[in-house]
Amino acid sequence: MKKFILVPALIISTVFLLTLNGCLVFHKISYEVHLDTPEKGYAIVTAYDMRSESETEDDFQKDKDNLFQFMLKSKEFVDQQKKQGKDIYSRKLFVKDGILIGQGEYKFDSISTVENIRYEDGFHYLNLALDDSVLSTNGVIVMSKEFKRILWDKNIKILKFEMFSESFKNNPYRPLAPFYKK
Repeated sequence: MKKFILVPALIISTVFLLTLNGCLVFHKISYEVHLDTPEKGYAIVTAYDMRSESETEDDFQKDKDNLFQFMLKSKEFVDQQKKQGKDIYSRKLFVKDGILIGQGEYKFDSISTVENIRYEDGFHYLNLALDDSVLSTNGVIVMSKEFKRILWDKNIKILKFEMFSESFKNNPYRPLAPFYKK
């Protein structure tokens, strides 16, 4: 099972949508990286169908507090992300079709702060594990024996990719949408 730190790490790894303490999970995550220069720009990260994998009511309450108070509202979270090179200027949660969606936007001065994307020899690229599932991209996927790579030509100014994270069929994960209050 893949876990993300709902905020800068593979999404929020960037944005405020990954997951603290490994208790928050989501079905898929998408990135839209707008480049002002090959190294600078801003990213929009969206996590779909956010849930908690907590087993106790106490842990579930902690997950809700982490998401709804710390990541969504606190200055401390923004300060933590800024130290990682992500200058968050927008973060929001919303419910659509009964699922909780989290979205964060941040500016960066180094493309490597966005999931460790690199720029070399006129190409942007992102290395992934072979078992990572890329649902869509406007780049080209290149496979090797050791890793999977998404490759974008220097002329592409908006890098896009969407990754599968977790299947929620037949599992005990608790939806967070019913607990979100605007």
